[in-house]
Amino acid sequence: MDEPDQGTPVVRLFGSNDFFRLWLAQVVSALGDWIGFFAIVAIAARIGGSSSGAAIGVVMTARILPGLFLAPAAGVLLDRWDRKRVMVSCDVGRGLVLLSLPFVTNIPQLVVASLLLEILTVLWSPAKEAEVPNLVPATHLATANSLSLVAAYGTIPVAAAIFAGLAKLAGVLQHNESLGFLRLNDASLAVYFDVLTFFLSAVLISSLGLGGRAREDGAAEGPRRIDFSATFDEFKEGWRFIAVNRRVSAVMVGLGAGLIGGGMLVPLGPLFTEQVLGGGTAGFGLVVFALGTGAAVGVSAVSVVQTRLHKPRAFSLSVLVAGASLLLGASMSTLIPALVLVACLGAAAGVAYVLGFTVLQESVSDDIRGRTFTALYTLVRLCLLISFAVGPFLSSALGGVASRLLGDDVSLWRFTISVPGVRLTLWLAAIIIVAAGVLAGRVLRAPADDGER
Repeated sequence: MDEPDQGTPVVRLFGSNDFFRLWLAQVVSALGDWIGFFAIVAIAARIGGSSSGAAIGVVMTARILPGLFLAPAAGVLLDRWDRKRVMVSCDVGRGLVLLSLPFVTNIPQLVVASLLLEILTVLWSPAKEAEVPNLVPATHLATANSLSLVAAYGTIPVAAAIFAGLAKLAGVLQHNESLGFLRLNDASLAVYFDVLTFFLSAVLISSLGLGGRAREDGAAEGPRRIDFSATFDEFKEGWRFIAVNRRVSAVMVGLGAGLIGGGMLVPLGPLFTEQVLGGGTAGFGLVVFALGTGAAVGVSAVSVVQTRLHKPRAFSLSVLVAGASLLLGASMSTLIPALVLVACLGAAAGVAYVLGFTVLQESVSDDIRGRTFTALYTLVRLCLLISFAVGPFLSSALGGVASRLLGDDVSLWRFTISVPGVRLTLWLAAIIIVAAGVLAGRVLRAPADDGER
């Protein structure tokens, strides 16, 4: 995209008026995503009864699995379809699926609804990412990705507050017999609000100046029918491109490793703060706050200095810093220094996220960008599934082995450090991140081949 007119504050910050409208749509859509997440968890807990933990786990697994199996095929379709229509259709579809949630009565129904929501999200998210380079100049991509990150995760506390407020309001309104047809409970009013957010997002996206994308091979002319053999060929072409393009592969490895390590803080964080830091539930809340604050600082900082950065080098360095911060943070035995290092981890992760997306957008041509970003989202879901599912099991296994071989503590020089399984697991995750940062740095420093952008 050409350099924009710098006359208005909106254009100076967002790069273009169209991206500003897309960003507003993302804010509204992300708000809906998080409210929907809280609502589904509440519904699963209510339906699950005494087995609420297992019910929530099953439903959350349903939110991750579609991305693993459907995202690659979705990437092929996104490179064939009009992405604007895809995003509008997905927002409308998510709103309609959510309308059914207040009437769900068992876990299988909730799982089906979660699967449908995630399938539509698998199409919406990479379609948005693939369109960003068409809406802002190349020099503004890092800022655009920072703003997208703010939209995606800055809405979490707002969504939580809205959900809590609507849950209390529903508790008052559910005694009104004239509203019985709405099935009001602790989550249903939030669900109805959520439906409106997705419909509003669809309206905002429909106003974008994104013309239909005609394929060079003429596939866009005439009625569109999906040739599944051609779709499979394009799917292989997309993964072949990722495999041979060292820059794209290096970024994906760095982001994936970071997600495995950072993702393990979710299931292992409460255990670590309780067993190692002695902080309990309140301590885990501080850990999450430090991680989020660090990420906000990192994203803001990279937005300010992005034009002066060598992005590939800064990306690999940020991955290394994230791994080192996790390694040192997991080595702490008191809360305050651990919080400082967790904040450093968040800052480095925020920088890596923004720069990783920017390098991908700059390195991949538009005709294959949809497949590239769906591959990235597939990797994101796989790494999160690994960290959520494997982390607790690995912690238990390593704890048992260490207890038999080393005892509860290990002495190094004049220092004694406890080696519970949770600490060993976080150390292992940190080493994986550092190794990925080293590998990414070596690959990204090498001169690009002729076939690489």
